[in-house]
Amino acid sequence: MTKDSRPPRLFTIPSGIAFLDALADTLLADPTLGGQLGKSFSLPDLTILLPTRRAVRGLQDAFLRRGQGRAMLLPAIRPLGDGDEEELRLTQRSLHGNTSSLVGIDNIRQAIDPLERQFRLARLILALPHSPSGGDMSRALSLASDLAAFLDMVETERADIKGISGLVPDEFAANWQLTIAFLQLITLQWPGELEALGLVDPARRRNLLLEAETAILHEDKSKKPIIAAGSTGSIPATAALLDAVSRAEHGAVILPGLDLILDEDSFQAAPHSHPQYGMKELLKKFGVTRKDVSLWPGCEISAHQQARNRLLSETMRPAETSDKWRGQLPLLTADARKNTSLSGLFLHEAEHIRAESELISLLMREVLETPEKTAALITPDRGLARRVASELHRWGIGVNDSGGHPLAQTPPLSFITHVGEMVAEEFAPIQLLSCLKHPLAALGGDKIRLRMNIRALERAILRGPRPAAGIDGLRHALDNSKDKSSALDDLINRLEAATQIFSGMLREDHASFAGLLSAHIACAEALSAGLWEKEEGEAVSRFFNELLESADTLGAIATRSYLSVLRELVRVPVLRPRFGTHPRLFIWSPLEARLQHADRVILGGLNENVWPAETKIDPWLNRPMRSQLGLEPPERRIGLSAHDFVEGASATDVHLTRALKADGAPTVASRWLLRLQGLVKGMGCEASLKAPQWAAWAGELDEAGKEKSVARPAPCPPLDARPDRFSITEIETLIRDPYAIYAKHVLGLKPLDEIDASIAAAERGTIIHKALELFIREYPKTMPPDPYAELIRLGREAFAEAMDRPDVATFWWPRYERIARWVIENETKRRTNFTEAFPEINGEIVITGLKRPVTLRGRADRIDLKADGSLEIIDYKTGAIPGAEEVLVGFAPQLPLEAAMALRGAFGADFMRETSALTFLQLTGGRTVGKELSISPDDMKRDAWDGLQNLLRDYERAEQSYLSKPRVKFQGRFSDYDHLARVKEWSTSEGAGE
Repeated sequence: MTKDSRPPRLFTIPSGIAFLDALADTLLADPTLGGQLGKSFSLPDLTILLPTRRAVRGLQDAFLRRGQGRAMLLPAIRPLGDGDEEELRLTQRSLHGNTSSLVGIDNIRQAIDPLERQFRLARLILALPHSPSGGDMSRALSLASDLAAFLDMVETERADIKGISGLVPDEFAANWQLTIAFLQLITLQWPGELEALGLVDPARRRNLLLEAETAILHEDKSKKPIIAAGSTGSIPATAALLDAVSRAEHGAVILPGLDLILDEDSFQAAPHSHPQYGMKELLKKFGVTRKDVSLWPGCEISAHQQARNRLLSETMRPAETSDKWRGQLPLLTADARKNTSLSGLFLHEAEHIRAESELISLLMREVLETPEKTAALITPDRGLARRVASELHRWGIGVNDSGGHPLAQTPPLSFITHVGEMVAEEFAPIQLLSCLKHPLAALGGDKIRLRMNIRALERAILRGPRPAAGIDGLRHALDNSKDKSSALDDLINRLEAATQIFSGMLREDHASFAGLLSAHIACAEALSAGLWEKEEGEAVSRFFNELLESADTLGAIATRSYLSVLRELVRVPVLRPRFGTHPRLFIWSPLEARLQHADRVILGGLNENVWPAETKIDPWLNRPMRSQLGLEPPERRIGLSAHDFVEGASATDVHLTRALKADGAPTVASRWLLRLQGLVKGMGCEASLKAPQWAAWAGELDEAGKEKSVARPAPCPPLDARPDRFSITEIETLIRDPYAIYAKHVLGLKPLDEIDASIAAAERGTIIHKALELFIREYPKTMPPDPYAELIRLGREAFAEAMDRPDVATFWWPRYERIARWVIENETKRRTNFTEAFPEINGEIVITGLKRPVTLRGRADRIDLKADGSLEIIDYKTGAIPGAEEVLVGFAPQLPLEAAMALRGAFGADFMRETSALTFLQLTGGRTVGKELSISPDDMKRDAWDGLQNLLRDYERAEQSYLSKPRVKFQGRFSDYDHLARVKEWSTSEGAGE
């Protein structure tokens, strides 16, 4: 019996009708379709082929819902192959009995495991002369992943892969010639690799299985009925199978959303980007027209649905026939006035993506107020999907997200990654704390005790400059710490035992990937507790088991690239939770949404380059090459996406959403949305699309929970709790930020050093001060014969203890050499009017005349005795220096107060003199190596000593509070206590200060 001896039996379920529900309803009522499929069979005799595994589950659920819990025998429901291009696992034994000998289906080779294929392709890429991977395994794996996707695309579209070598490379630019040469890897080397393994590519196996099933149907050895439903036949092998099913004696094909409204000229003119292009091409392969397609029995199209479908059909009308809009506009307007086409269709334009996600979450949450009502967000934007899922958590609702959660972000896999980074970075502080503070970390003992010990270790050795590398570096730092304890010794010993093997392997130049992975996992297990527990632990365990099965294929790799290789491999897998999600709320990708139904449908992220996605340039072939090879143009994907949009927008209750801005930049509405808005505007009904109350309600969600404005803190401690000892620098703090003095002296809070700090500004300042002190102390009156060489020698002495740190040796020492040269030039000029220099002079004075005496202490970096008998007080700054105006008005009182202390004998009788100059020497070693700012005390607008006494008297008043940053000028300056004072909160509410 030939293929064309029987006309195809074709049906369609129009857009807007719940496809799977309609399919189940009709088959339950009459599985023979009124005898069209034969009369002597029941529902369990039927085989139904659906395009995706999710659709299979959806149809099973539809049958079970209609059975209301009763036991029933269902048809054999099988997938044609889902969007991930998994193998079609049909056997002709289940469809048609034991007929395998006829078509040899049992002899079809197994598909190569995707991971193994990626590893083998990566090895071939690395072995190429002038490999584009540059010898980097992680880059080779990324290229292999792209190459595997290209292989599947070529196989899917049945293009001749051998034709790549015949693409007339002389016609194209040199870069395309290089690409073609690279692609010969899959035409010359890869087939031999597969042949040696006795395997085929996954897409090739799927095509072979589909072809075998097609051959079985053509043999027509069975009298059992078969229905293929919901597929658009975009895969050529699938289209051939659909054709065979439609012509089988007891077969039928049900097309999803065939447009029966669009006029024939427009239907035939549909380009690749049109939602009906796939249907047009499929009907051509069947050799039929739309007139040969019947409405699925039992489908009843309401006036509302007919009007909505007409509106969407006109919205998507091909550009070539858009002039027919004029003739259709009166009918569309009449539909709208009858409140049919636009009823239940709403457009929401949010200010930004966050507002869009809040709006969508509210739309979904409201659905739960109605029993059994369902809602689905359909979007290709994974970022928006994750935001909506997060927003729903405000009500404690877990949403069923078909896109899943990146496996790399699950606690087990994040912990394993932290373990690798910690060992690879030789236990650097950030990586060490990230690992051992992870919730899964236990280090073979009690988690609570580990937390206590790791915090103690952090305070003891991990804050401030980084310890030397490795376990030995941690031990050495701990031995020199005042916080050394047996518990911390034990912590380091156990850490060494758990990581020794993995750490040793990473110190080698090369090691097998399988060995590294096994050691890494064993190390993570030794460091953790409950690593493989719960759903995410099981998923990560399965992933690593699959990885280990193929790991030997990758062979030996450079150990320095191990972590980047692992990051590349964990980038794609996702976890789809089986539990804890709401049964009536869904997030679907457009692919997963096919054939699905929800009472409320939200089409989110309707911006250009999101939906539809940007038509990316093929990294392997340009358009002429694709055409020569027989591949569809990239716009074909837009057509499939357009079909998904129309199917979603055909639902009864539809909400279209988009964000007006993304990442701060304006967005462009989706082309389909712009067409819809233009058409509705032409109908004079644009107001019908708006539902502004939803955006207002979403905005009020956060407003309702907003706390009252935070007041600027103004603590007033008792007088006897207030400080009576200050350093000179603290007086400046008391002027600029009194709250910091309160936090430090009254509350007794001291900031911790940064974790893994580079040589801090204070520390490098101390070292440079030390070098200059040594120089002045040895040469207080005269300069040495070679002052620069002498300052360098003394600098090496000052830097000695810090030179083992990489940032000091490579960054700060070269800067010091430039500083030394500038200092010598400055010093030579300075000593022309000079008697003697005195470095690092400590002083202290008690200020009387107050209710409580206050002690002021300070250290002058340098005091010079000038030839006229006066003093010059010098301050070295390795950071910023104050402006002259700040000094003159009293906001930077350090040097004026040092001059006042010197005059009053605080630095000793030898310095009880007038000061003629206050000098700042800024020493950075940067573009401006050094800078001098000298101020005469005669220019001071106020006496520093009198100002200090008045300031201290203010704080003797009980009502005087310690305000946080009372002066606007200094509010932008960072303080260690800003977070405690909640500066960002009150400064916003006050308009950034008073």
